[in-house]
Amino acid sequence: MTAPLTIEALNAAVADDEIDTVIMAQTDMQGRLMGKRFHARHFLDSAVHETHSCNYLLTVDMEMEPVEGYKSASWAQGYGDYMMKPDLYTLRRLPWAPGTALVLCDVLDHAGKEEIAISPRAILKKQLRRLSERGLTAMMASELEFYLFAESFEQAHAKGYRGLTPISAYNEDYHIFQTAKEEDVMRTLRNGLYGAGIPVECSKGEAWAGQEEINVRYADALTAADNHVLTKHATKEIAWNQGRAVTFMAKYDYDAAGSSSHIHQSLWSVDGKTPAFLDKDGPLGMSDMMKSYVAGLLTHAPEVTLFLAPNINSYKRFVAGTFAPTKAVWSPDNRTAGFRLVGEHSKAIRIENRIGGADLNPYLAFASQIAAGLAGIDAGLELEPAFEGDAYSAEKLREIPATLRAAAALADGSDMLRAAMGDTVVDHYVHAAQWEQTEYDRRVTDWEVGRGFERG
Repeated sequence: MTAPLTIEALNAAVADDEIDTVIMAQTDMQGRLMGKRFHARHFLDSAVHETHSCNYLLTVDMEMEPVEGYKSASWAQGYGDYMMKPDLYTLRRLPWAPGTALVLCDVLDHAGKEEIAISPRAILKKQLRRLSERGLTAMMASELEFYLFAESFEQAHAKGYRGLTPISAYNEDYHIFQTAKEEDVMRTLRNGLYGAGIPVECSKGEAWAGQEEINVRYADALTAADNHVLTKHATKEIAWNQGRAVTFMAKYDYDAAGSSSHIHQSLWSVDGKTPAFLDKDGPLGMSDMMKSYVAGLLTHAPEVTLFLAPNINSYKRFVAGTFAPTKAVWSPDNRTAGFRLVGEHSKAIRIENRIGGADLNPYLAFASQIAAGLAGIDAGLELEPAFEGDAYSAEKLREIPATLRAAAALADGSDMLRAAMGDTVVDHYVHAAQWEQTEYDRRVTDWEVGRGFERG
């Protein structure tokens, strides 16, 4: 695996005409990369210290429409600038983009004095500081699922994203023969990520026609979130280079399985040597700290669903019998539960959150998990008994919110989230959800027209 670029190595590569472009990127509210492409020499001479971006980037919706009602930026405030400060630890080559390197940036105020509280990376870093104060760090990994299509992005757009052809004609879960047909994209993706310093483990066919999964090795939570957004970006760009389209929508089609982003998480000592979740003599190998952490995840699951399922479409995925959970319960190695215990009695012991969709923003999702888990630890919550059986058919269990409207209301009223993240952050992302709901509520859908045009 290629190591991240040092400034010295970048200088040498620029001098040898190996690299001519450096992308400086921040992450927006939707988890997308936003920024600028610099001539590599100018980056080294100047932008290596900072560049600037319009502060509207943290107030726009999916369509890049400036949304009114945010306190952080508005027309009345003139939509000024934020500073983008490169985190040089994230500087790397992009093997799939010839002559190009990329660095991720933190978002600071115009003067560069402090991070912008509502920026996704800052939200996660705040929760990591809370862990550090307790002598702990979080290790995480996200499993990304997506659909790969025979058409290009341009062809998909021209077709109105309807009638697309999945890259396979049948369910390809674990299929080696079918996935051999997709290696033009998937092999390039695996090798590209590895060459960019992202420790990809494997790819596989998933549980529907054309559905793929890419897995990256666990890391500290900030690195794992960085790897997630870069993996998602790489998948889109490499697919486009190959004349294909992909989608990370949680539910792109009524008949197709949803695409998830399961989050594996555990706490360790701050030096990374001692697994805080492991008690070799405890039931299933779970320490008391892990039990309270998981109890926090369960107790606050409805409140933090907004950060795991941030879009209208996210909630179309929660359908019984589809491997997408509907109940916030925990169970050892049970894929019908919202939370699955993995790695019992070993250093790899962890809890897998199966609620999140592939459309989540990893910084926000990881931060919400740490906040909920710490709330459980601080309150000394006791873990409820493990669920046994089929959680889909069981009654009187803790439900995952069924709509964005419900999830936003629960997040808005969460004392835990407000204490952990601050009112500014909660209000900002609740406002984003409310805007999405308003936009959806006023639209006329194909389903309505087809159902009511003639027969209504």
